[in-house]
Amino acid sequence: QVHLVESGGGLVQPGGSLRLSCLASAGTPGYLTIGWFRQAPGKEREGISCITRHNDTYYADSVKGRFTISRDNAKNTTYLEMNNLKPEDTAVYYCAAARPGYGEGLVGVEYAHWGQGTQVTVSS
Repeated sequence: QVHLVESGGGLVQPGGSLRLSCLASAGTPGYLTIGWFRQAPGKEREGISCITRHNDTYYADSVKGRFTISRDNAKNTTYLEMNNLKPEDTAVYYCAAARPGYGEGLVGVEYAHWGQGTQVTVSS
């Protein structure tokens, strides 16, 4: 059973940085694509980044150049480094594990396992 836990959220000023972590339960297949999504109040869930088993990475235009995704399979952990944060980045951030062979499109239905989310607030 795949179980995901996010951490690292918090309050940061505009222009600041945060690093989110997504810890997967032991035994989570290393070949699954891991994605990060976010949802702001009153808005639809947005897929923002994912990383494949081959460490291919994909980013939404809204975060490209500011966010970096990486994974450490030995630690069962995926990271999302967020720089130059803006107030519009405020949201609950979720990590998710895709169904085998899926995930690169950052579409929520391609992901079978979800964490509980971590709040990121960007405000002065």
